[in-house]
This record gives sequence, structure tokens and C-alpha cells, in this order.
Amino acid sequence: MPGPFIEDAQIEHARKLAEEIVNPIFDLIRRNTTVSTERTVLRFFGISGAGARGVPLANLMVDKLKAAGVLNKGAAYWYGRALQLGARSPLEAVERLTALPTDKLGPLSPEQEHTLREEVRAEARAAMDDLKARIAQRNALREQFPMSPAPHKYVIVATGNIYDDVDQARAAAQAGADVIAVIRSTAQSLLDYVPHGATTEGYGGTYATQENFRIMREALDDESRKLKRYIQLTNYSSGLCMSEIAFCAAYEKLDMLLNDAMYGILFRDINMRRTFIDQYFSRRICALAGIIINTGEDNYITTADAYDAAHTVIASQFINECFAKRAGLKDWQLGIGHSYEIDPYRDDTLLLELSQAMLVRRCFPDAPLKYMPPTKHKETDIFFSHAYDVMADLVAIWTRQGIQLLGMMTEAMHTPLLADRYVALKSASYIHRAARGIDEEFTVREDGKIANRAREVFGKAMQLLQECRDEGMVAAIGKGHFGDVKRSETGGKGLDGVLEKAPDYFNPFLELLEAA
Repeated sequence: MPGPFIEDAQIEHARKLAEEIVNPIFDLIRRNTTVSTERTVLRFFGISGAGARGVPLANLMVDKLKAAGVLNKGAAYWYGRALQLGARSPLEAVERLTALPTDKLGPLSPEQEHTLREEVRAEARAAMDDLKARIAQRNALREQFPMSPAPHKYVIVATGNIYDDVDQARAAAQAGADVIAVIRSTAQSLLDYVPHGATTEGYGGTYATQENFRIMREALDDESRKLKRYIQLTNYSSGLCMSEIAFCAAYEKLDMLLNDAMYGILFRDINMRRTFIDQYFSRRICALAGIIINTGEDNYITTADAYDAAHTVIASQFINECFAKRAGLKDWQLGIGHSYEIDPYRDDTLLLELSQAMLVRRCFPDAPLKYMPPTKHKETDIFFSHAYDVMADLVAIWTRQGIQLLGMMTEAMHTPLLADRYVALKSASYIHRAARGIDEEFTVREDGKIANRAREVFGKAMQLLQECRDEGMVAAIGKGHFGDVKRSETGGKGLDGVLEKAPDYFNPFLELLEAA
């Protein structure tokens, strides 16, 4: 394991700065809700179908409440009003509320209000118990068929057709993959709804839908039983529907979700208020469901230089960790993201990459960590690209990464083929097997290149955290400190979906999740 080139007190100071940075954001989170958060509440109650032209029922109901100017009381409250009006099912609740002039409904007496909230809380507890039972089924299968030792080999499927994805996922599992990631269709993060049902057309990936989650989970469970080895499933909980997708993933028993506090702001131009609010509710769901989140700091050094911007990765990791802990996530659920992205033609790249990976491990000793492969500097010379990927395999095992996305030798040419994944899995298995325990055989010199580089990067990260604390997170993002991307607090997509909560706002699921 990495030596003590960064002192414990320094790491604790970084965490304290991150907490001071995040605290003002939580004032925003407590005061506001979003249309996607309220749609998630309705999905918890079982409103998961679609109406005319495929519009999700949760959208129909939330849009109606928002147009009437009453959504700030909480969708759960109006769901309760629909039950009082005689609705006997979630579908009837939608029908009644979308047919009525909701803003004209008269006020209830204090006794009626109390009864309504208690009845809705009872339904919420029943829904939560159902979700917990499904999560227990997944955990039982994990216990029956233990996973391979870390680093867990993570590969992607991205055909656009969920049924083709299943075939490729099965083949990858049989070749040694431990984690299957179903890549989302390009720009789905910008859709303010979750598509409904199984999908067979997607560009650059397959739509994240609850039915697609179910289909893939069922296939991988079947494969786990055949292989006597549990295969993990991951997808994306990001964009304008973060918390809705988190619920769908929890209900369909996924193991991991790509979920970052700032990725949508920086790389999808989604409004920062909307993102900060939605990521909190989504992470509360992940905490309950035992889902490991994968953060996205690796993206910073695809838009910025990996050597010059290494400190921004460390600073963001502390901030992401703080957001996650405040949402109830445990250390074992923090797939803190980083990557092997330094220009391969720079001198000492292996030492520099070892230094960065060792520093991340030193700062987050109990997190699984999510290690990404080289992509930015990949070449069409597949032999060079394969050697480049193998170097990342070596760093992953040396620094005890928990989750390793495998690089593909054809990354710069086309979407990887089955054979490309096979080669990547075979070589990663070889390196992991050959070098396991290497970290226990070598000591890092306190005055060497690895340790000095780690101290330099950490020092710059502390300076950045100090600046974020002094000027505020909003100002730091506005200055482009992360990924060389600048965003404003009121810019980006989705701000119109943010609402200030009414004094009597009601969300029984948030009550239950925070109590847990």
C-alpha cells in the first residue's frame, strides 16, 4: 500500500474544507425540490407506466401539478388527495388528478390533513418494504455466488438494442468480466423523462429504462448461476432524471450507478441547482439500496491536461465524498473515479500514474475506487494501444483499485467488438494474477519521484479546496476550476424544473430515507 507521504492530519483538513464547501449547497437542497424528485416519489408509489404517445404517467401528473402551481406541496400530498377522492390504484390517482382543476380543490381541516399524511406515510412504508425485499433478493444471490477478487473487471456494452446487449453481456461474463455496464444512448441525460419499456434503437448506447434494467438483470442473474460467480450490473444515474433512474435501478436490483455531484453541470450543461438537488435524493436511494456509485473525476482530465489538472481530480473527489456521506452512503459504496490519462509520450508516465493512483488510495483507503483506462491519447495502432492499456492494468493491481474499467485496443477506431473485449479481459486477468501483492513487496521512497509528485498534487488540491471554501462552489465552477469548463448558477438546462418548497411540503420517502 502507499506510504505515508501525506499525513493523516492533512487528509482530515481536506475533508473539513470539503464539508465547509458543501454546507451552503445543502441549504439550497433543503429549501427546494425538482420535477424529477417529485416524479421519483410517484414511481415509489407504483406510478411507472406510460400514457398516450408513450408519455410516462409520472410526467403527466407532475406536469399537471406544476402547471397548477401546487407542486411545491409535494407530489405525495396530491397523491393522497387523489386517494381521498376515491382513487383505488396509482393509475386512477393519475387519472383523477390530471382530470381535475387541482388548484381549485378546497383546503382540508387539520384533522383531515393529519389523516391524509398518515395514510400516505403508511403507503410509503409499504412501498419501501417492497423495495427492501427486492434488494434482499439481490444480496442473497451475491452471498450464494461470491464475486471474484478486486480489481473487478468492468466492461461496457453499447449496441442500442437491449436484447443484443444481453448477448454481448453474457459473452463478456463468460470471458471473465465481473461488471457489465450498459452504456446509455447518447444525450439521454438531457431528456426530462425516463423512456418506458424495452428499447431496441439507440445511438451510442441503449436507453436506460426500468424494463431494460429488468431484462439485463434477469440475464446476468441467470449467468451468475451458470458461472457460480456473481456478475454485477451498472448503468447511469445522471442528467435530468438522476433520482428517477436511481429508483428504477434500485427496484431492478442493480449493483452500481454512475452518479456524480458535478458531472451533469460540467459536461452536459445541466443547471447546477437542479443537479445538486437531484443528486442528493438519488444518492439517498443508492444508500438504501446498497448501490455503489461511480464518480466522474476521470472526465476532468479528458478536457484538461492530466498532468496539469491532476489536483482538480483530488479536490473534486473530496467534495464528491462529502456529498455522498451527507446522503448516507458508506465508504464501501464510494467508487471514487480517476483514470490513466497522462500523455504517453511524456517521460516517467508510469511513475506519475502510480503516484496519482497511490495518492487517491491514500486519501480514500476504505473506498473501492473506480479506475478508468486511457482514452484521450489512444491511437489506431492497436498494438501500442493494447500495451498502453496493460500499463493501466498494472497500476490498478499495484494500487488495489476496487473497480477497473478495461481499456480496449480499438478505442480510437470503433465501438469495441466481442473479440476486443476478450483480449482486454484475458490480458487484465493475466496482469492481475501475475502482479497481485506487488504493493507489499516494494516501498515508495519518501524522497523519490512518486512521493514528491503526490505531495505536489495534494498541495495544489488543498489550495483549490481553500479557494472553493473562500469563494463558494458556484464561483469555483464559474471560473472553470474543474475540467476547464465554466458554468453559471442560473445557466444550463432544467432550472425551470426547480421549485421552492412550500412550508407544508410533504415527501414521506425522503423522511424515511433520512431517518434510515
